[in-house]
Amino acid sequence: METEFRVANWADIPEIIALTNECFDENTPVEYAQRIWGEHMQDENQIYLNGYLDGELVAHMKITIVPTIYEDMNTFAILNHVCVKPSARRHHLGTKLLDAAFAICRDHGVKVVELWSKNFRQPAHAMYKKYGFEVVDAKFFSKDV
Repeated sequence: METEFRVANWADIPEIIALTNECFDENTPVEYAQRIWGEHMQDENQIYLNGYLDGELVAHMKITIVPTIYEDMNTFAILNHVCVKPSARRHHLGTKLLDAAFAICRDHGVKVVELWSKNFRQPAHAMYKKYGFEVVDAKFFSKDV
């Protein structure tokens, strides 16, 4: 099986949305994703990473690079919407996807990588811990605007 990881482009949006809708039980319309992509495609700190198995999109994540003026915090990255198509799991694609993301983060001078994951994704959490992520003593707060 041949695997390839690359930064996504405009033409990938329909496949990305189909995959993330499947993995996260979401209902994002392709048109919405295309509009948001168009508004932010020039921002080099917004990176969508795709993973392919034998030419089929089976893995995806969003990388957000956050440069700061704070020395201790430095530049950090947030990973979200990390997913592997259910039928393609057990091929270490999640680990390979993280490897590709960390290479991108190193190229951007990232000091720390943080990962957002919903509580119900326990198998994914096990993979993140095996990869070396630690659960930090923090809460994730959210409030609608």
